[in-house]
Amino acid sequence: MNLDIGNILANWPYEPGQVTARRIRGRDGKDKIQLRLDLGILQMEARGRPDGRRPHGCRSLLNYYRKQLERFRERHGNDKGFSLDERACELLRTEGMMYYHRYLAEFVLGDFEAVVRDTRRNLCLTDFCNAYAQETSDRYVLEQYRPYVLMMNARARSQRSLRDRRPKAALAAVREGIEEIEDFFHRFGEEKMTTKSNELAVLRAMAGEIEARIPKHPLEKLHDALEQAVSEERYEEAAAIRDKISRARGNRARW
Repeated sequence: MNLDIGNILANWPYEPGQVTARRIRGRDGKDKIQLRLDLGILQMEARGRPDGRRPHGCRSLLNYYRKQLERFRERHGNDKGFSLDERACELLRTEGMMYYHRYLAEFVLGDFEAVVRDTRRNLCLTDFCNAYAQETSDRYVLEQYRPYVLMMNARARSQRSLRDRRPKAALAAVREGIEEIEDFFHRFGEEKMTTKSNELAVLRAMAGEIEARIPKHPLEKLHDALEQAVSEERYEEAAAIRDKISRARGNRARW
């Protein structure tokens, strides 16, 4: 058997700076996801653990340790004393990297439901290690990736809504992602990152693009016109606009 995959790589060139992925049907009849890398190809299962394994008979290592936690609680009545040692955390992080590669490929393929599923799963992994790792370093090493995972989750939820022609829901998803990332930076005392974060820059740009797609209510247009007239010191025009707003509201507004 010739194990050289040179022909496969030659027929699917690597493109620097781009994420290239494809979905294929495996010999077992199941869908597989392939991600092209500079030195080869990653092939992953489309569902379940990306490498197709079932550690300790569970669908994932995270699922296995969650079950261990449930058994611990049944025996002790609470989770006090339950912990993940250094090796367990290392293996969980390795598993999380598999899901990262998959949701990256899923996003390129437009499978936004799968991206939402796998990003939520990795956020749960981060929470789990944060709560139960023995070592402080193991509790927080994954936190550095949380803004990125939150961004990808928000982008996927937003793209899913845009695909379904629900721009307001798409905008809400992006704004929720922005708020979650900002809360993260505030929680860790990194307020300056709220203006420097690439993840926030991506989501804010996306929010602006979506807002441009949503038709404005006539009252919103009037308010925008009023603000501009006042800023430009066109006070007679501003007064006329106020009258229009008042009439549109049934003369209930107070100025």
